[in-house]
Amino acid sequence: MSSDARFQSLQIAVLTVSDTRTVANDTSGDYLSEQLQQAGHRLIARNLIPDDIYKLRAVVSQWIADPSVEIILTTGGTGLTGRDGTPEALVPLFDKAIEGFGELFRYLSFQEIDTSTVQSRAVAGVANGTYLFCLPGSTGACRLGWEKILCSQLDASHRPCNFAELIPRLKE
Repeated sequence: MSSDARFQSLQIAVLTVSDTRTVANDTSGDYLSEQLQQAGHRLIARNLIPDDIYKLRAVVSQWIADPSVEIILTTGGTGLTGRDGTPEALVPLFDKAIEGFGELFRYLSFQEIDTSTVQSRAVAGVANGTYLFCLPGSTGACRLGWEKILCSQLDASHRPCNFAELIPRLKE
């Protein structure tokens, strides 16, 4: 891509995975939805479901199959409790894993929460030409993931490279 690349508005779906949050108190889903729109992207879908691997796979599989969804952001279900199953639900759907996303997230998180970051299982991948980014459920973790990684990587003008510019080539 040329160095004069310009911002492109992307179509993004947000999914909150939680047994305890509701639409009324989903601060992490609210944060991601607001930030992506403020950045110039389109919120194309939003949902909140309980920590259930099969419900999670069903919703995400529908979005992956929908050509209008370019990015899926999930929040929640990345911890270590018995109900946390976002990585187990979504990693099998990946055509390719983006290992650097989780690594970078934990590196940045370490600077804020020290060794507690080892409990984060943030992951990312590509499935059927759709990016999936799985963030922890706390609003602070969503803020870190958005501000330090996703905001710039979902901007086609970010240099030297970014996720946005690769979208047309993901299904090659």
